[in-house]
Amino acid sequence: MTRALPTSAPPPARGRAAGLLATYALGAAGGAAARALHVPLPWLLGPLFATGAASLAGAPRPILPASRQLGQAVIGAALGLYFTREVLAILAGALPWMLAACAAAVGAGVAGARLLSRRAGLSDATAFFASMPGGAAEMAVLGERTGGDPSIIAVAQALRVLVVVTVVPLALTLAGARGADAWAPAALATSAAGLARLAAGCGAAGLLAHLLGVPNAWLLGSLAASAAVTAGGLGASAVPRPLVDAAQVLMGCALGSRFGRESFRGAGALVTAIVLAIGQGVILLALFAVVLSPASGLSPWTLILATAPGGIAEMCLTARTLQLGVPLVTAFHVLRLVVLLTAAPIAFRAWRRARAADPHPKPSRR
Repeated sequence: MTRALPTSAPPPARGRAAGLLATYALGAAGGAAARALHVPLPWLLGPLFATGAASLAGAPRPILPASRQLGQAVIGAALGLYFTREVLAILAGALPWMLAACAAAVGAGVAGARLLSRRAGLSDATAFFASMPGGAAEMAVLGERTGGDPSIIAVAQALRVLVVVTVVPLALTLAGARGADAWAPAALATSAAGLARLAAGCGAAGLLAHLLGVPNAWLLGSLAASAAVTAGGLGASAVPRPLVDAAQVLMGCALGSRFGRESFRGAGALVTAIVLAIGQGVILLALFAVVLSPASGLSPWTLILATAPGGIAEMCLTARTLQLGVPLVTAFHVLRLVVLLTAAPIAFRAWRRARAADPHPKPSRR
């Protein structure tokens, strides 16, 4: 009687390669399906939904290391092509409205913190930094320094990006918000040599920003390098559309893979409170944008996108797709990130003092 030979598991490297291939095949299929259904940002939202659903179903999706950063660098290079000298002059005139939007973002964050504290019983630090629409990693670090729970803050910030990236583009598309602004990137042909030089410059700037500890380093570093080249009239190449689409697939898969079952197990009430706080923030900032529009002379659709509490790359991609003032939306979001990183700790101390003076404070459980 012959004994069956035991089957051996595939080598780890081969198994990981197969897993990565399956992840990006799933993401590409999701993007193609979303494009066929005319979903806005199909190559971002399709992979996000596909990999997110797989992860939540118990099939974690591995991704390439630093794949989201690579995608952000490509997006930064493409966005920088909008920053001609003429556009920079327009942005300088819009600076007061950008600062007003930063103040509104802090106000919306405080309103969200009050909701989270009341409904979920979170500590002041956890509720405050979970609600601030700044960089996700940076808010978690700031929250931990003040005694907050970084894991809850990280989940809340990830949900914020997911909800806003999903809801805002769909809502604007359904509302017919398209082509309100005619700003276009610098008119450049695609050149292999020029694209190589642009990639080298953006990559070097992204690496430098990363080494300096700049938040969203690969996006902002690449954006700064591309914008500097464009404003100086030295642009050498456009960024091909298929490359931008591929970058969105990388970012969508990276976002979707973060939502595993373990992140939400036993946290239904907390997740509900977080989503309510996010929805409240979106509505408050959209109302602010509508009020700001007549005073600033800027399109309300562009301002809604510029003030939306989403990620920089995702909101700017939405502006690019809908032709809603890409450089203006980009500038609003970059300035908000910078202001929140410096102002959030100050605002938190003021909010905590106000909470301490409340004669009927709610008990904190987390």
